[in-house]
Amino acid sequence: MREIRVGDLETLRALAHPLRMRLLVALRLEGPATASELGRKFGESSGATSYHLRQLHRYGFVEDDDGQPSRRERRWRAAQEWTSLAVTDFLYDPAGRSALRVMERERLEFIVRLMQAWYAERATWPREWTEATVDSDARLWLRIGELEALRADLGTLLRDYAGRQAAPGDPDAAPVYVVLEALPVRELPL
Repeated sequence: MREIRVGDLETLRALAHPLRMRLLVALRLEGPATASELGRKFGESSGATSYHLRQLHRYGFVEDDDGQPSRRERRWRAAQEWTSLAVTDFLYDPAGRSALRVMERERLEFIVRLMQAWYAERATWPREWTEATVDSDARLWLRIGELEALRADLGTLLRDYAGRQAAPGDPDAAPVYVVLEALPVRELPL
């Protein structure tokens, strides 16, 4: 699986823009598209989406798609399936924290929209698909080393499945979005 690691503040700032994050997610989940197609999808002008796609391209998040429909419009695709960063690279710098807040807010809103869409449409999926989904949480008492091992094991597992995934368009497959959080808490925010 192709991965991009965000390691500097300039790249994080380039990604930490609500429309850019949505454009990147759309290209990753739905495949290649033009600025005009993405503009219609998000209610933006093709000029605005084109600008933000060029910024994503500048920092290596998107690239030209091999199947260009015409010379008039550029078709884009995600350059990687996975973005990673070490939060601690940015958390202790005021500018880094600010960029992280933008990115985290957009990510959280996306996850909420994703879950709401699933809850609204799951009854329309075949029973075997609904039974195969995972919708759970767990509370574990872990030491720091165990939490680090859990993170590493989950990353290995996801990369393994990413290497075995079906081809886009496979009639027996569907896009599956995996969200993992393993967070220490002092108190449950009930």
